[in-house]
Amino acid sequence: MEIVQQPATMKLPEQWFTGDAWADVLYRGEDPSRARANMVRFAPGARTAWHSHGLGQALYIVEGVALIQSRGGQIVEARPGEVIWTPPGEEHWHGAAPDRFMAHIALWEGDEVDWLEHVADADYNGPRTRP
Repeated sequence: MEIVQQPATMKLPEQWFTGDAWADVLYRGEDPSRARANMVRFAPGARTAWHSHGLGQALYIVEGVALIQSRGGQIVEARPGEVIWTPPGEEHWHGAAPDRFMAHIALWEGDEVDWLEHVADADYNGPRTRP
C-alpha cells in the first residue's frame, strides 16, 4: 500500500472549457490499468465543450447543480449523490448551473477523448429536465 502523490490542482484549458474550471487528479492508473478519476470544480456557468470518451464516462455529482446534455437530447439537472453515465462515443457536455458552483468526480478509462466545439450560450441556456 502507498499514499499516491498527486499533482497540483490545474486550471482547465480554454480550448476545452467555457468559464473557469479546475481539476485535481485523484487517480491515474499505470499500464495495464486505464482507470482515470478527477475531481473537477466548475464556477457558475462554466462547462466543458462538446466531447466524447472512447470507453464512456461516469460523473458523480459532489456539490451544486450539474447540467449535462447529450447531443440532440435535453439538458438534465443532476444533484449531489447522483451518477450520470455517458456511453462510449456519445457526444455530451457537462458543467455548472448559471447561479451555482458545481463539483463532480469524473471516472473514465484511457485517454481517448474527442474534443469538439464549445457549447453555445443559447444551447447552454435551453430548457432543463429532472429525471
